Amino acid sequence: MALSCLNDATSTANSSNYYTAPTNTIINNIRSRSITRNRLAGGQPSFPIFRSSKSNYSLVNSRNPLNYPSSSSSSSFECQFCRHRNHHPVRSCCCCAFCCGTTWAAYRRRAMEDDLQSSSSPTKCLKTSNHLRHVESMSILPSGAGRISRLNAVILGESLASEEDDLVFPNEAFSKQAHVPSPQKYLEMYTRSIEDPAGFWSDIASEFYWKERWGPLVYSQNLDIRKGNVEIEWFKGGMTNICYNSLDRIIDSGDGDKVAIFWEGNEPGFDGTLTYNQLLSRVCQLANYLKDVGVRKGDAVVIYLPMLMELPIAMLACSRIGAVHSVVFAGFSAESLAQRIMDCKPKVVITCNAVRRGSKVIYLKDIVDAALAESARNGILLDICLTYENESAMKREATKWQEGRDIWWQDVVPQYPTTCAVEWVDAEDPLFLLYTSGSTGKPKGVLHTTGGYMVYTATTFKYAFDYKPSDIYWCTADCGWITGHSYVTYGPLLNGATIVVYEGAPNYPNAGRCWDIVDKYKVSIFYTAPTLVRSLMREGDQYVTRNSRKSLRVLGSVGEPINPSAWRWFFNVVGAARCPISDTWWQTETGGFMITPLPGAWPQKPGSATFPFFGIQPVIVDEKGAEIEGECSGYLCVKSSWPGAFRTLYGDHERYETTYFSTFPGYYFSGDGCSRDKDGYYWLTGRVDDVINVSGHRIGTAEVESALVSHRHCAEAAVVGVEHEVKGQGIYAFVTLVEGIPYSEDLRRSLILTVRNQIGAFAAPDKVHWAPGLPKTRSGKIMRRILRKIASRQLDELGDTSTLADPSVVDQLIKLADC
Repeated sequence: MALSCLNDATSTANSSNYYTAPTNTIINNIRSRSITRNRLAGGQPSFPIFRSSKSNYSLVNSRNPLNYPSSSSSSSFECQFCRHRNHHPVRSCCCCAFCCGTTWAAYRRRAMEDDLQSSSSPTKCLKTSNHLRHVESMSILPSGAGRISRLNAVILGESLASEEDDLVFPNEAFSKQAHVPSPQKYLEMYTRSIEDPAGFWSDIASEFYWKERWGPLVYSQNLDIRKGNVEIEWFKGGMTNICYNSLDRIIDSGDGDKVAIFWEGNEPGFDGTLTYNQLLSRVCQLANYLKDVGVRKGDAVVIYLPMLMELPIAMLACSRIGAVHSVVFAGFSAESLAQRIMDCKPKVVITCNAVRRGSKVIYLKDIVDAALAESARNGILLDICLTYENESAMKREATKWQEGRDIWWQDVVPQYPTTCAVEWVDAEDPLFLLYTSGSTGKPKGVLHTTGGYMVYTATTFKYAFDYKPSDIYWCTADCGWITGHSYVTYGPLLNGATIVVYEGAPNYPNAGRCWDIVDKYKVSIFYTAPTLVRSLMREGDQYVTRNSRKSLRVLGSVGEPINPSAWRWFFNVVGAARCPISDTWWQTETGGFMITPLPGAWPQKPGSATFPFFGIQPVIVDEKGAEIEGECSGYLCVKSSWPGAFRTLYGDHERYETTYFSTFPGYYFSGDGCSRDKDGYYWLTGRVDDVINVSGHRIGTAEVESALVSHRHCAEAAVVGVEHEVKGQGIYAFVTLVEGIPYSEDLRRSLILTVRNQIGAFAAPDKVHWAPGLPKTRSGKIMRRILRKIASRQLDELGDTSTLADPSVVDQLIKLADC
C-alpha cells in the first residue's frame, strides 16, 4: 500500500499569506505545435520540445509567460484575466486563483482560446519578457526571500546562463493527478515542514508501523560544533523495523500477491519475479540462517553481491534481525573490500562466485578470497563466507573453495523456515554502513539509523516521483551505492512499489537494452545517471525510438548535475516530450533527496534541481560563511536537521564533525558549489574541490563541461585542473565526440570557442584531450582522480583502476595525450 497523501486537497483559491506562481501563469501567444529552441551559441537548432497538444509538458522559451511586473515595480498590479487590481502585500505574478478565485486551469484555457482566435500565423515561437519571480513570492523559503541583489559570485561565470530561459510546464491533466498539484500545495506543505517540523514528520511517521511510539521529543539536534558535539536524533524511543514496514505491512494491506521485484538478467530472456509474499519468505529464510550462525542485533554483515535478487534479500534479512549491513559495490578491488572488512569487523561476508556483466565475467569470489586473506594478515578473521552460486556466470565446480569457511547459499538457506520473528529496534539504532571512497585516505563509513531514514526515504520516493500504486519503477543504480539503498530497495518497497532489478550492463547486447527493458516490464518511472544519459545519447536516437516507451510517465536523474543538452535529449527523445524529469540533488550522507522537482507542481528548467524538499533549508554561503540572499553563487549548506541525515562516521565522530560541520559552524556543509538564479531555482555546479582557480577566477568544472557538451559534435566532456606556470591552474578538457565525428584541429578550436562564447575567455580550455571514452565505474561515475593524473602526466600514480567498467580506456587516453 502506498503512503497516503498528507492532504488530498487540490490547488484552489486559498487565503494563504504565501503564494507562488510557477504554474499559475498565463501562457501568451500559444500558437505552436512544434516549437524548437535555438542554441544561443552558433544558432544550431536543438531538439523539438513541445511535440503535440497531447504532451504532458510543454516548453516555453521565455522569461515570463505572464508579463507581470518585476520586483522593482509597484505592489499593485492588474490581473490580466479579470482586470482586478491586486493590492496584496506579496509582489508576485498575477494569479486569478489568488485575487479573484479563477483557477489556473480555466485561466490557461481562456488564454489559449483567446490567443488562437487572434492569431494570424499558424506557428509562432513563445516569447515572454521576464523570469518568474519565485524569490519574491516564496518569501518564507530559506535564502530565497527579499529583493534580488546582484552579488559577486564565489564561483565566477554564469553557469548554465545561456540555458535557463527554458521553462517546461506541466499540463492540467498531469498536475491534477499529482500528489503536489500546484505551487500553493507545495508552499502549504513546505511551510509547515519548516515552521512545525515535529508535527509535519510525526504525521508522516504515524503512517508506518511502530511497536512503540517515540517520546514527546520528536527530534533533537546540534549542528554547531562551537556548542558541543554534533548530534542529530529523530523519533528516539520509537521501536520499529524497516523490513517489517517494507514487507509485512504491505502484505497486511492486501498486496501480498503484488509483484515486488522483476529481475532481468544480463542475457536477454533470463529473468525472474518475486511477489511480496515470496520476497518475505526468502528474506525470512536468510534471516533465520544468519541468526543460526550467530549474527545478532548490532552485528555487521558485509554484502559483496551483484544486482541479483539476493542483494535486496540480504539487505532486508539483516534489517529484520537488527544486524547492520554494509553493502560493498561488487567491483571494488580486494584491497578496498579488505579495508571495509577490517573497519566494521563483520560476522559474515555474503557474496557470489561470479557475475557476467555484458560480455565480461567478474570473479567475485576470488576478490573476496584475497580480501579475507589481507584481513587475516591484519588480525581480522572471518569464519563464514556465504556464497551464492550464480550459474549463468560460473559453475560451482570451477569456484575456488576453502572448506570450513565457505558455504554455498543454495545448500543451506532454503532449508530454513519461511517465517522469522522481527527484531524491534530503536529509531536511532544503526541500519547500515556505507563507505564512501575518497581518492586518498581511509574510506568514510557513513552510518544511517533506522527510523528517520525509513520515514524520509519513503516520503521522498513518493513525492519526487509522484508514485502511484500502478507504477512500475526502475532505478538503474547498484545497491552498492546510496541510490541503490534508498531508491532501489527501501524507498520503493516501503511504498509497496513494483521494482525492476537489472543485473547487466545498460548497453548490452546493444545500446537499446534499457528501452527493451522499459517496454518489456512497462516501466513508468525511470531513474538513472546523467553519465548513462550522455552515453546513450552518443549512440544515437535510433536505439531509443525503435521502442515505444509509451509506459514512461516520469524520468529521473541522479549522481551529478545534468547538463541542459543531455536534459533536453532525455526529455525529448526518451520521454517523447511528455515526461517530467526529477533532477534530484542529494548525497550518501543525506539519505534521500534534498533539492528536487515535484512532478506537476511547477515549471522545470533544464539542468536545475529546482527547489528544496519538505523540511530542507538550503542556504548558499560565501567563503566567510555568511548567507547570501537572492541571485548568487557559493557554497551549498543546510541549516537544521532532517530525518534522513546520517548520524556519524563509523568509529570516527571527530572526522564526521571536522568534515561536515567545522567549515561553516552551524550548518551541514555539502561540499558542493551551487547557484541560485533570479527565480530562486537551484543549480548545482559540482564539488567545491572540482573548482579551478584560473588567474583568480574560480570556475566550476560543471559549467565548462556543460558548455562543451552544448557543441553539436560533443557527446561527453570531463574537465579537470592542472598546474599552469602563469595562471596558477589551467583547464584541461577530456572530450568524447559524437559517433562518427573525426578528430581535427578545427573542431578543437570550435570547442574552445564555444566555451569562450558561453562563459568567457577566462574559462577557455588550455588543452582539449580527445577521449574515445572516459574512465567510469560500472555505476557510471567518472573517475576524475584518474583524469587528473593523466592530465598531470603522473602516470605512475594512477592508483586502483579495478572498479572501472572498462579499464582499457585508461591506456587509450594515455596514448592520445599528445594528439
